[in-house]
Amino acid sequence: MQANHFNIAVLVFIFASVFSQETPQNRKPYAAGRFYTDKQDELETQLQQLFSNAIQKKSERNPLAIVVPHAGYVYSGGVAASGYNQIDPSRKFERIFIIGSSHTSNFPGASVYCEGNFETPLGTVKVDIELAKQLVKKYDLLTSDSDPHKFEHSIEVQLPFLQKHLKSDIRIVPVIIGSSTVETAQKLAVIFKPYLNEKNLFVISSDFSHYPNYDNACMADQSTAIAIQSNKASNLIATLDANKKKNIPGLATSLCGWSSVLTLLYMTEQMPGINVELIQYKNSGNSSFGDVDRVVGYWAITFCQHQTKNQTAEFSLTHDDKKELLSLARESLSAYIRGAELPEVSPFKLNPVLKTQTGAFVTLTKNGHLRGCIGHFDANLPLWKVVRQMAIASATQDSRFNKVQASEIKELKIEISVLTPLRRIQTADEFILGTHGIYIRKGNSSGTFLPQVATQTGWTKEEFLGHCARDKAGIGWDEWKTAELYTYEAMVFGEGD
Repeated sequence: MQANHFNIAVLVFIFASVFSQETPQNRKPYAAGRFYTDKQDELETQLQQLFSNAIQKKSERNPLAIVVPHAGYVYSGGVAASGYNQIDPSRKFERIFIIGSSHTSNFPGASVYCEGNFETPLGTVKVDIELAKQLVKKYDLLTSDSDPHKFEHSIEVQLPFLQKHLKSDIRIVPVIIGSSTVETAQKLAVIFKPYLNEKNLFVISSDFSHYPNYDNACMADQSTAIAIQSNKASNLIATLDANKKKNIPGLATSLCGWSSVLTLLYMTEQMPGINVELIQYKNSGNSSFGDVDRVVGYWAITFCQHQTKNQTAEFSLTHDDKKELLSLARESLSAYIRGAELPEVSPFKLNPVLKTQTGAFVTLTKNGHLRGCIGHFDANLPLWKVVRQMAIASATQDSRFNKVQASEIKELKIEISVLTPLRRIQTADEFILGTHGIYIRKGNSSGTFLPQVATQTGWTKEEFLGHCARDKAGIGWDEWKTAELYTYEAMVFGEGD
């Protein structure tokens, strides 16, 4: 009888243990009633008003990430709503990563909440517990300790905006950074960058300057925002340091979530096509509840990626097309140098693609060394005619070389680069080394490098642009930074390929 009681007790203990391990321990609201109302109806009404007054800017792409404030809604809610308003409300995400910097404790690395879901007055927000646990298991830098989340508001205050704005159910990955160091931000960026894509959204929770007066806040916050807009982590670090050295009265920090924003920049600064847009700025002095002598600053900022299209995808040449162009180039070059008539071309017999109006370069080499290269950018002549003209020009008009002599013709090798139309880019981040050619123009000066120059020289992106600016455009090594930049792609083929 005693054995039976013992067995039952053991079973009850085991069942209770297993049940307690599997039952989610939801994170209860902490900021509700403090940073925003804890009454559902009032919260719905307040969010509706905030979104109705929010800024909506037109963009070709949905944000990959947004930086939004986390203060009381009466102070920063309008700016936060403008940030969220840049997201298509019908968009569906696999998950939303919300990253904030701890306001309550310091600890190594970052904490990912794994114990359950988050609750707000608008309902329950699901946590991607499976992924959260996988990340913690895989990376020593991450912990599943839930204590840093209990009294932390930076994640919770974002949730009602997401619940109100997005039409689909959401799953979040809540991350609190406890170690405010550059090294931690760099390591976290490596962990999370694989998830920074169109399938997911990153919400970076941060306010800006704390406690200077209104005018000084505007000044400091503008500098910090411009540094973030540069999409360079080093610029943000330098700006935060510069703000500190100015000894601005009352300034406790320029960016309370700087480790979170820095983590994002370490993810995005090497990604092509990233466009950082400053959506809206206010500080607590703009609120009827605020004091202009001691304010906190707020920015809404978006990070979008304009997909780098394969500019050659809709234009292709067959093997026979390439062979015909190479033959035309050699025959035309040879005839011109020897003083003979150019070979007759019947456009009616040509493949239609060879009559496409597009630009092209013809490059001549002799014994592996450049012997001439000239191209035509404008898409105002049929391809076959451009190739003919550029073959002759490369042999006779390249100012770097003497004209090709008849005795050299047999030693020449011909390479043709058929170009896509020029595409204006706003920053060098949109330029992909080895894929794009670059065309730099400043005033009346211009210069270009074909895509293959990168692989031939082994230059870095900065060296590629610097050499093009200085050696080709003649405007100085760093002048590409203030010049007009254009990219293009090239379909490259040559004799002997």
